[in-house]
Amino acid sequence: MQVGSAADVFIPLCAEPVIRGESSALDKRGNWWLIVIGRPKPGLDPRSVTAGLQTISPEVFGAAVPKEYGPEDQREFLGRKFVTTPVGSGVSYVRTQYRQALWVLMGMVGVVLLIACANIANLLLARAALRQREIAIRMAIGAGRVQLIRQFLTESLLLSFAGAALGALFAQWGSRMLLGFLPTFGSRVFLDLTVDLRVLGFTTGVALATGLLFGLAPAWRGTRAQPQTAVKANARGVAEGRTRFHSSRVLVILQVALSLVLVAGAGLMLRTFGKLASVDAGFEREHVLLVKTDLRHARYPAERLPAVFEAMRERLKALPGVLSASFSDITPVSGSSSQMVIDVEGFVAKSRLDSNVWTNRIGRGFFETLSTPLIQGRDFDEHDVSSAPKVAIVNQALARKFFGNANPVGRYFRTNLFKPGPPVQIVGLVQDAKYSSLRQEAPPTYYTPFAQEEHYYPFSTFEIRGIGDVANMVPAVKSALAEVNPDMTLEFRTLAVQVAESLNRERLLATLSGFFGALALLLATVGLYGVMSYSVARRTNEIGIRMALGAEQGRVLRMVLEEVSLLIAIGLLAGGAAALATTRFMSSLLYGVTPTDPVTLALAAGVLTSVAAIAGYIPARRASRVDPMVALREE
Repeated sequence: MQVGSAADVFIPLCAEPVIRGESSALDKRGNWWLIVIGRPKPGLDPRSVTAGLQTISPEVFGAAVPKEYGPEDQREFLGRKFVTTPVGSGVSYVRTQYRQALWVLMGMVGVVLLIACANIANLLLARAALRQREIAIRMAIGAGRVQLIRQFLTESLLLSFAGAALGALFAQWGSRMLLGFLPTFGSRVFLDLTVDLRVLGFTTGVALATGLLFGLAPAWRGTRAQPQTAVKANARGVAEGRTRFHSSRVLVILQVALSLVLVAGAGLMLRTFGKLASVDAGFEREHVLLVKTDLRHARYPAERLPAVFEAMRERLKALPGVLSASFSDITPVSGSSSQMVIDVEGFVAKSRLDSNVWTNRIGRGFFETLSTPLIQGRDFDEHDVSSAPKVAIVNQALARKFFGNANPVGRYFRTNLFKPGPPVQIVGLVQDAKYSSLRQEAPPTYYTPFAQEEHYYPFSTFEIRGIGDVANMVPAVKSALAEVNPDMTLEFRTLAVQVAESLNRERLLATLSGFFGALALLLATVGLYGVMSYSVARRTNEIGIRMALGAEQGRVLRMVLEEVSLLIAIGLLAGGAAALATTRFMSSLLYGVTPTDPVTLALAAGVLTSVAAIAGYIPARRASRVDPMVALREE
């Protein structure tokens, strides 16, 4: 059992043939479906385990050669060796699929935490500056510097632990929300999300580290006040020896830079999701109902299955509101696939893999139901049965690869997975369509009529194109198929939902990265606004003197905006360099855009500049409206 899945019933492996009947894979050497996990003896070196397994590999593989393999495949099989992989935390398809995405999101969370901490540090710095007179008086009457630093750090730690407590509560809700993004192709994901000592320990450690790291600078700065300032009538002076780049401004630059990285990353993920959601899949996903059928309990002989499936198709096609119906082994973008090696006269393969193509067994009306255009030739009809010559329909990708610009209709190929098969005539050319994934370019694919296959399995999925909301057709479909055989098992879903679920990872990244990007923008805006508001308030005397000496409002406004612009420009330069260096780690998650996409980076910089400019304009405008007389009288 894999991590992320749950089972209600466990059965011994030897009972698999009883459960699956004729489709049992237990004794089929060519089927690969089991995962073997072993625990080495205590103290045994993993390299010794690997060496031991590779020593016995020839004997084990020699006793398990699939009988249907040809000479070349047998040689390749006998050359295989066992390898070991650590699975201390279990085998998990979910982990494999989402590991990199979750690491990217973890990095975004860390960046948001840094921005939030920089904001808190700025606020604490401003508060410490406002309390300088209080601190000076306390130091004048005997308070020690260490005692005052301890007080500042205690306040900082209270803030961080309060935030951590609220964050832990939010995480309980958020983690469950995340599971909604993880189901893949209809299967639920089961993960233990209870808070344990490790989670609490990590949260406590982060709260302690952030509280100390970003509380130490305000504490150190706040306790630098000299006791003599306590008795001054005006402790600030005119400009307080202001420096252009003190710690508050450095923190603002850091916030802008980190925000640009997050907004750029969010832009890349949003554009990826948008491109995948709107990509031309080669089929029409709307208004198609998928019905997965399992006829094992119906106990039909294998040779009767083609006729039974065709009878089911006719029943479904006759339902009110149904435009067309078909069935197939594999439905589009389901994650499933079937491959075959083919030989084409005149085509020289560079390797065996070069002759590998994708396949699908389909019923009549498949392309009509999915709205995939037939370009040349004909569709399958009632004459394509087991006793008739073998036929196939190929897509454009297969035609280009094996026939170049020539018309493939009327040409032949042979399957050659383990041994050469009978000649198969190509009777139609169909437009390329996505196969197992929207990310994947349409692979070379051929389609064969279900009735001409050598082996029939009691499974198939029906595609039904209807009018309006096809989910409302489920009761009618159940009744129609029950008339054929009430013992069959049915599962329903729409093709649109199946395609949407194939984008769960991209939707997760786009949603959360967009949220984190917006949060970073908000925090950077608040940080810049707070610093500039505090700067304007502290420079009220200076601004009043400038205006009393004749400075116009526009001049004062430009003076403050120049400082804002400089902070934003430096932050954007630093953030642009950081974004170019970090977004490359997202390259495997992107589609249709590059990690250094200039359009996305420019849009991110533009959005951040606009928001930051608004945040800086408000304090600047307030400064330009200062009354000189009020400013000169201000303490």
